[in-house]
Amino acid sequence: MKNTVIKDNLAPSEAPLISFETLGKKDFPVAVWGHGWGQSRAAFRPLAEGLESFGTHILVDFPGFGDSPMPPAPWSTADYADEAARFIREKTNGPVLWIGHSFGCRVGLQLASRHPDLVSGLFLIAGAGLKRKRPLWQGIYFKTRILVFKILKKFIPLGLSEDWLRSKFGSADYKNAGAMRSILVKTISEDLSDVARTVSCPAALVYGMNDTETPPEIGQRLQKLIPGAELTVLPGQDHYSVLGEGRHQVAPLLKQFMERIDARTR
Repeated sequence: MKNTVIKDNLAPSEAPLISFETLGKKDFPVAVWGHGWGQSRAAFRPLAEGLESFGTHILVDFPGFGDSPMPPAPWSTADYADEAARFIREKTNGPVLWIGHSFGCRVGLQLASRHPDLVSGLFLIAGAGLKRKRPLWQGIYFKTRILVFKILKKFIPLGLSEDWLRSKFGSADYKNAGAMRSILVKTISEDLSDVARTVSCPAALVYGMNDTETPPEIGQRLQKLIPGAELTVLPGQDHYSVLGEGRHQVAPLLKQFMERIDARTR
């Protein structure tokens, strides 16, 4: 990423939708960090602070999270990727390394597919974007729950409590989504298999062995879809501990990947 620089005092073409902070020295390489659903850039700060001596790190709040305003419509991950592309063009002269966690990986896949000139590498932690593979009994259970939910939802105009329905059938993310609920529903219904196949930049995938939100089998399938992708599964880590206590295992993998991408682009 030899030619990537951070642009200071650049007036955006429109009102900014992405709040951010910058860590590290203003030197190469430059990495943009995209957080998971229901989180903010603060989730990445402990890991990013450990890499401040190497490159520049731009931690963003996606629209609707952290300090960023709500998006103007129920966005898909493609919309988030397009806004991230606008942000990267305004704040750097690209390309950048994209580091994502969970939802941020969905956006990263879309970004690398839709704007390949802006992404020199993808480092995806507990990446989402593919449909879960479940045992037959689990699949029947969840499909039945969804069917019952849709049937009961029709009784809301007749007095059935929407809050009660949400408490009985909604996931934790769904219950807490608030005004972002329509975006969450749209996001989790996406299957980014075809998007992943079009990613042409180097990609590294990191998963926790104990992750029940985005289990390693998703990483195994993503590895097959993304040409040349590398997969690392960390024993003892789950969906969130990879950014907490497990960050000391993630940091050297990320630094090695950044060094490799930096050398590749010089």
